[in-house]
Amino acid sequence: MNNKQFDKIKNGKGFIAALDQSGGSTPKALAAYGVPEDSYSGEDEMFDLVHQMRTRIITSPAFNSDHILGAILFEQTMDREIEGKYTADYLADKGIVPFLKVDKGLAEKENGVQLMKPINNLDETLRRANERNIFGTKMRSVIHEPNSSGIKAVVEQQFEVGKRIIASNLIPIIEPEVNIQSEDKEKSEEILRDEIIKHLNDLSEGENVMLKLTIPTKANAYKELIEHPRVVRVVALSGGYSRAEANEKLKENDGLIASFSRALSADLNANQSEEEFNTALKNAVDSIYDASVNKK
Repeated sequence: MNNKQFDKIKNGKGFIAALDQSGGSTPKALAAYGVPEDSYSGEDEMFDLVHQMRTRIITSPAFNSDHILGAILFEQTMDREIEGKYTADYLADKGIVPFLKVDKGLAEKENGVQLMKPINNLDETLRRANERNIFGTKMRSVIHEPNSSGIKAVVEQQFEVGKRIIASNLIPIIEPEVNIQSEDKEKSEEILRDEIIKHLNDLSEGENVMLKLTIPTKANAYKELIEHPRVVRVVALSGGYSRAEANEKLKENDGLIASFSRALSADLNANQSEEEFNTALKNAVDSIYDASVNKK
């Protein structure tokens, strides 16, 4: 565990960039970036193009440690290089803490939720993450309705995997997303908070987690989680809100910082000049930083 990085994530001012679109979501991410699906053939070419996109973001002067605390990477990105260095090392040299998405996607909907698919090669992935100087990991489940048994299963699975990650000397980001379109979102969030607290209270000293949650319907609904001694930081996903809307909602929640993906990269395009690209990224970074740091 890198103590300097731990202190930055726990106490630093800024937000965490999510650059972890994986196989299933990559075509959508590329299309949004102005690279249509008919302009490449096969997975290899697709992943080369998305790495070029991520490289352009990460090497931009707008992507800096004054505003960005950490970045979440896709597994392939961890094994690729930027300017001759492994991506995590390049980020660390910029003062940005590297995280890795480790889940393998979502299972079918059951009991109002989608659990994670089994992560069959988790131990091997965690071993490689340590080799590549990754600080922590992220894994996502989704809650669609306030079904107590479903939400309980989501949180149990997240903490079960989280403990394996802690045992590998990494910090897990536990991400039980509540779908922003879900019926009675606020009720789901109440059940989720209570379930998470039970599991946090069972962690021993030295077992620390981060939480990545949908911005709650009721402002400061996650105050107890943010203040819990076993929680390093609570970050928020944009979840399909526009950047402006996500930022406005984020500002209402003390101590909650952003970990946006689409809301960060929405205005970036492959056809922009360097100046246009860097300006668009800077505008996004500045507004997300402001919403993370300056509260109403």
